Amino acid sequence: MFHRLLSPSRTQSFFLFGARGTGKSTFIREQFPMENPWVLDLLDPEVEDYYAREPKRLELEFLQRKKKPDWVVIDEVQKVPRLLNVVHRLIELKRAKFVLTGSSARKLKRGAANLLAGRAFVQNLFPLTHGELGEKFSLADALHYGTLPKIHELNSSDRVEYLHSYVLTYLAEEVRAEQLVRRLDPFRAFLPILGQMSGKVLNFSKIAREIGVDTKTVQTYFQIIEDTLLGFYLPAFHESIRKSQKLSPKFYVFDCGVKKALEGSLDQIVSPRTSVYGEQFESFLIQEIVRLNFYSKKFFQLSYFGTSNDFEFDLVLSKGGKHQPIEIKSSTSLDSTKVERINHWYKTTKNLLPPIVLSCDPHAQKVGVVKCLPWEIGLKQLFGDGRGTS
Repeated sequence: MFHRLLSPSRTQSFFLFGARGTGKSTFIREQFPMENPWVLDLLDPEVEDYYAREPKRLELEFLQRKKKPDWVVIDEVQKVPRLLNVVHRLIELKRAKFVLTGSSARKLKRGAANLLAGRAFVQNLFPLTHGELGEKFSLADALHYGTLPKIHELNSSDRVEYLHSYVLTYLAEEVRAEQLVRRLDPFRAFLPILGQMSGKVLNFSKIAREIGVDTKTVQTYFQIIEDTLLGFYLPAFHESIRKSQKLSPKFYVFDCGVKKALEGSLDQIVSPRTSVYGEQFESFLIQEIVRLNFYSKKFFQLSYFGTSNDFEFDLVLSKGGKHQPIEIKSSTSLDSTKVERINHWYKTTKNLLPPIVLSCDPHAQKVGVVKCLPWEIGLKQLFGDGRGTS
């Protein structure tokens, strides 16, 4: 068992969101022990149908129980969004405590649910971080297979099968069953492109032409991926929010292994000193930063920075009017010429903190104003041990 960084409140109800396979049920069962829980699994079709027909049953059954549960756990609550109205009442009137897990926020957004207007905190569970994996962490494996918990129970061939089935299960269970799209074939054609475009600046109209749909449909597809927690946008940096919204964003699939499964490249080894390795390493590190940013409760705003002369920083961490540019390099020996270029560029800028370069170079050094750090050390300096206050 891996000890997770997430540390939710023990006194307040909370949502626990996370993509399928991130270990939400395991986390609740093994790392959030409860003496007297009442568990409702809405992945069971009979249970889902029972409460979908009459959500009020939840309140009646709660009141009829001789010994009130310490916690009520509702797995995959998005399957019956109307239950949240009852949950709301029980929290208000009976001070009941709920753990509400979900792998999709889409139905909750469209239904009457408003995340209980702050009466339940919101927590996210991600694939494993390098710190959670500890001695079992392998960068090569993380870049090729990702870090979903199940991956670490399987051998290499079974990992490939698992990731292929993960993508197929998503199509079957999340998209078809939830009727998230009207026509499945264009969406199926979109998924390999999603994998190929992960980490790149998006051109919605070009993608639309490739799969034969309109631009608005492609934007809806990306929104579905985001709502089902399988990916996230990285907007372009600009100190003006209005101007930033006019620039094209990037989009990242939430896990390197799932990304490779989507694009159909699991049979291709990610070899060091190749462009593919560099892209996968950048994706991995940005995924890692997204996870640690949430767990540590640093609450940085994340963006990428690009200029008209093709000078780019992979990431900018912004908070309180301060902006920290970060460049990510997969090389084990940094190119001093490129670092000097960053130094020269920085002299022409305003309102940005001195840049940080995170890489696989094991030696920490400072070149001009630029701090060049091994990526593990850099993440520790930015996020500590990854644990925020509960």
